[in-house]
Amino acid sequence: MATIFYKHTQVGTSILVSLGAVALLMGAIAPTLDKLSWIPFLTLAGLLLIGILFGTLTVEIDESKISCWFGFGLIRKEFLLAEVTDAVAVKNLWFYGWGIRYIPRGWMFNVSGLDAVEITSTSGKHFRIGTDEPRKLESAIRQGAGLPS
Repeated sequence: MATIFYKHTQVGTSILVSLGAVALLMGAIAPTLDKLSWIPFLTLAGLLLIGILFGTLTVEIDESKISCWFGFGLIRKEFLLAEVTDAVAVKNLWFYGWGIRYIPRGWMFNVSGLDAVEITSTSGKHFRIGTDEPRKLESAIRQGAGLPS
């Protein structure tokens, strides 16, 4: 079993508040939909599914890899530390949003806020991992990958 030396779960406050706002709006609209009464229930079920799948982002680092996953782990990404050539704390632009995104420098996982750590692999590809503790995550990745502080 691998030794885990960093693990952190960020609650996606931004995503959950947004989903809650849409749910409240559907609750307000539902009474006006006489013949389409199934639409609010279908919408609420979809919102609940999105909340379960994307409500949290967990990052875990052991001696060989970085793993990050949304919710209970159905959607996940792993990186071998041996292939990481750089890790830098960055600020995302507000319009990059939350969830899984393709941004100008590569892919991003994010659930809340603008802070992230961008990792660069030996192939030159970039990936951003959203976090509410960017300095700790950057340090853990750099340490695990044997990069200078």
